[in-house]
Amino acid sequence: MKYIKWGMIGCGDVTEKKSAPAFNKVSGSSLHGVTSRNRSKAVAYAKRHHVPHVYDSANELVGDPEIDAVYVATPPSSHADYAIMAMRAGKPVYVEKPMASDYQECMEMNRVSAETGMPLFVAYYRRSMEYFLKVRDLLHNQSIGKVLMVQSSLFVTPRPEDMDKHNLSWRVMPEISGGGYFYDMACHELDILCYYFGKVKSVGGWCTNMGGLYPPEDTVSASLIFVSGLIYTGSWCFVSSKEALADVIEIIGEKGRIRFSCFQFSAIELENDKGRQMFPIDPPEHVQLPMIKSVVEDLQGLGTSPSKGNSAVHINWIMDEIIGKK
Repeated sequence: MKYIKWGMIGCGDVTEKKSAPAFNKVSGSSLHGVTSRNRSKAVAYAKRHHVPHVYDSANELVGDPEIDAVYVATPPSSHADYAIMAMRAGKPVYVEKPMASDYQECMEMNRVSAETGMPLFVAYYRRSMEYFLKVRDLLHNQSIGKVLMVQSSLFVTPRPEDMDKHNLSWRVMPEISGGGYFYDMACHELDILCYYFGKVKSVGGWCTNMGGLYPPEDTVSASLIFVSGLIYTGSWCFVSSKEALADVIEIIGEKGRIRFSCFQFSAIELENDKGRQMFPIDPPEHVQLPMIKSVVEDLQGLGTSPSKGNSAVHINWIMDEIIGKK
């Protein structure tokens, strides 16, 4: 596959800047067509982003022989259905995160990928970003020696839309998103840590709803043990005050520590016997571009993408365990 024409299912906010423009900025790739449940929305999107084709349905898009690969950019509850549809039609898939609304759906997606031989990639794009690769390099270079423990805190204020109980965002509707903001945001933190430290073997978690703004959990605490024996503790609160805002991941080693953020891209901080060093690294204009580039190169046989269904399924398992989803 030398040149890849992409079809995109869903035209939500995540695609406006983070992802969709990147398909046209990667060599050997272009966004060929889009579809949405709301055709007028898809038409406006295509006009705004100079996408040549609009399809009336996902079935029509997937069935077009001009489409080589499919980007699923809908809410998690439909990820499995659209991804499986595309793979059964012989199309590789790049799906938004989290991979699906629960672990079992992820397992079925991977089963169909294996059955059809169609590659399945997941948009855990931090695995390809320079900022997070710098942290990985610091770890690989033994900048803090043996890693002893990891901890993180993510405290954010409620969003304006959280205040209207009659018009809540799909992100806080578990039947659509899989959970609350924990599923939407913490998955990125959990994934990058699994990228650094491997798989988790044991999970303990506690969740509650402290703000009463929407049905799912808004405050979560968890302890994980990686297969290596490394212990991680994380805390998340999505109804915090602005005075308590936090976005920090701290890796403690026998010779120092590394501090960085998951969403704010604050300067990476290294403290060891050489003193304190700061590494400011800004995100790219389109944060998914490095990952999309890796996906295209993987499909072209020029490289290997670091985020596929077989790694992303593990993140859904961890989150399901933390909130006690059955």
